[in-house]
Amino acid sequence: MRAAAIQLNANAEVDRNLEAAERLVRAAAGAGAELVLLPEKWSALAPGEVLAELAEPLDGPIVAAACGWARELGITLVAGSIGERLADTERIANTSLLIDRDGEIAAAYRKIHMFDVEVGGVTYRESEHELAGDEVVTASAGDLEVGMTICYDLRFPELYRILALRGATLVTVPSAFTATTGRDHWEVLVRARAIEDQLYVLAANQFGEAPPQFSSWGHSMIVDPWGRVLDSVAEGEGHAIADVDLAELERVREQVPSLASRRSAAYAWPVETGDRA
Repeated sequence: MRAAAIQLNANAEVDRNLEAAERLVRAAAGAGAELVLLPEKWSALAPGEVLAELAEPLDGPIVAAACGWARELGITLVAGSIGERLADTERIANTSLLIDRDGEIAAAYRKIHMFDVEVGGVTYRESEHELAGDEVVTASAGDLEVGMTICYDLRFPELYRILALRGATLVTVPSAFTATTGRDHWEVLVRARAIEDQLYVLAANQFGEAPPQFSSWGHSMIVDPWGRVLDSVAEGEGHAIADVDLAELERVREQVPSLASRRSAAYAWPVETGDRA
C-alpha cells in the first residue's frame, strides 16, 4: 500500500484550512496514495479557548467533508485530529479519525497524553480545554493494522509497544510538534518508535507560524521498520509518500526478533508516583 503524510500550516480560519487540506489530500491521492494522513488540528490550530469554540461533534461539517474526500477518492483517510465537541462537558477531545474508502468512520482515537509543558518561552496547557482519552486504538486499513496516536504521544514508548503487540504494522502520528522541540527530538523519536517496535511510522506535522505563538517544525516523514526515512518534506506544504511493504516488515522482524524475544514474565512496573488523570 502506498501511504502519504500531509504537511500544512493551519490557523484559526477553518474554511482556509479545509481548502488547503482538500487540495493536499487530492494531490497525495493523485500521486498514488491509498492511505493519507493529515496533521494534528488540521482544521484549526489556535489557543485552547478558540479551539473549544470551533469544536464540532463527529457528525459536523468538518468530518463530513473529510468523509466525502475519502469516498470520492477511494482512499483511507486518517483525518489527523480535530477538536471534537463532547456531551456533558465544556472540554473537547483531540480526536483522530480513520475514515474508510466508503467514507465511513472506522475508528476514533482520542489523544491520551495532554501537552502540558513550557518550551521555548511558551506555556501549553492542553488539559485546560481538552479531555484526555483513555483507550488504545487500532483499526484495519486493507492489509494494514493501523495504530493511532497523536503528537505528544510520541514520547510514550509504552503506548507504541502496546500497539505493536496488538498487531499494528503501521502507526500514524498526526502532529503539531513545536519548532523548539522538533529541531532536536522529532526525527529521533519517530525513528526510535519505528525501530523498537519494528513497524512503519507515518508522521504528518504542521509547519510554520500560527497566531498567537504557535511555531511548528514540519519535517513530515515516513519511516520503515528498520528506521530508514523513506521520504520526508522539510518545509512548506506538501506530502511525504512511500510504499508500505509488509514483506519488509516481516524480514526485519525475522532478522532482529526483538518483539519475539520479549520476556514479559520478567517485567514488572515499579510503583508509580505522581500519576495525573
